[in-house]
Amino acid sequence: MELKKGVSLSSRHEFYVTRVLYEKIIGEQINRLSELQDPRVVYVTDLVSCTHKFHLKKAYPWLSLAFEPAAILGIIAHLGIGQLLRERGVEVEVEVAREVIIDGTSYLLKGRLDAVDESSGIVIEVKTARSAVNAPLQNHVKQLNIYLNMLNYERGVLVYITSSRIVEFVVTREPVSLESEVRDLVEDRYHPRYEWECKYCQFSKLCPYSTSALSK
Repeated sequence: MELKKGVSLSSRHEFYVTRVLYEKIIGEQINRLSELQDPRVVYVTDLVSCTHKFHLKKAYPWLSLAFEPAAILGIIAHLGIGQLLRERGVEVEVEVAREVIIDGTSYLLKGRLDAVDESSGIVIEVKTARSAVNAPLQNHVKQLNIYLNMLNYERGVLVYITSSRIVEFVVTREPVSLESEVRDLVEDRYHPRYEWECKYCQFSKLCPYSTSALSK
């Protein structure tokens, strides 16, 4: 690579920004590994994804580690939006949890909301994407609706941010049976849940249900 005069590549000791991003993103993922291996811990995102992916994550948790530029951009956008909302008195990165009993076994359903405006009774979820043409996506609406049911809130706002658009959708709560959703997950009933999932799944090469693997 030919560089302009006065410009050089960072040495192995000088990855200032990259190292900070790496330590935060990978560090947080490593801290979650013990939970990823716990068969009794379920994330809200598990309820809107391929159910077999949940079981593969439990078996091969280290394959969940990722350091991808697209995901990093999304994390940075969330941090920035969170700061702006915090300045307006909105609570951000709100942890929620609910115990769900399935056939006598206790599961801990966990999630982290992007923001909650308690004064307005609104849950806010932010999604960064390449395009908002097909927005809102079914899995995003379902995720927000699960949060609304967990918090007993009536309305939520789903925000999509792309390079060319910023668009918001209001989601009104519909009843969700958390017990039924967790049961479907534990019994592995939907694999994949959506046609496009296998294309983006890091477990596809290990998965007997992978449509992307079958097509090769």
